[in-house]
Amino acid sequence: MPTDVELMLQVQRGKRDAFGELVERYRSALTRVARSKISDADAADDIVQETFLAVYASRQTYNPNFAVRTWIWTILLNLCRKYLDRRQKQANRMSKIGALSSPICEDSGLTALLVSERRDEIAALLDELPEAQADALRLRFFGELKFAEIAETMGSSVSGAKVRVRKGLMACAQLVRDRSVLDEESKP
Repeated sequence: MPTDVELMLQVQRGKRDAFGELVERYRSALTRVARSKISDADAADDIVQETFLAVYASRQTYNPNFAVRTWIWTILLNLCRKYLDRRQKQANRMSKIGALSSPICEDSGLTALLVSERRDEIAALLDELPEAQADALRLRFFGELKFAEIAETMGSSVSGAKVRVRKGLMACAQLVRDRSVLDEESKP
């Protein structure tokens, strides 16, 4: 099985099937992270496609001295940030003119509802964290990256990546505890 670098070098030489293999290797993990960060499945899927388009478009600029994996993850995170910035700007404009957003329709069925609720709860927790901690958690648990890869993707040291993940987990645990206390206090 060829390494990511070998595949990318083949892509640079015009072998499209090598690019297809890279897409297959990364699509599901990229999708999990994007959906966690964006919380709009269609937009997240579009961002994953944009990521692959960007990788292909800039294939000739890839330097084999660096990991393909972290290069792809960096592109994804940057596209997610750009999307969220655009969405925030649109929301600000809409609120200024008093527009209301339409509700998001969920899939039918109890299982889909429960999965959606859990995903929303996780997204809400991550949204309350500093972006660096939330992204480190997304990369670690949704993207299944190693700490060295998280560090390279986020431009930090390995110990910095570990600290971000640890602090993010501790902050999430505290948020869950705080919510549990509030739930208990609100019961009759």
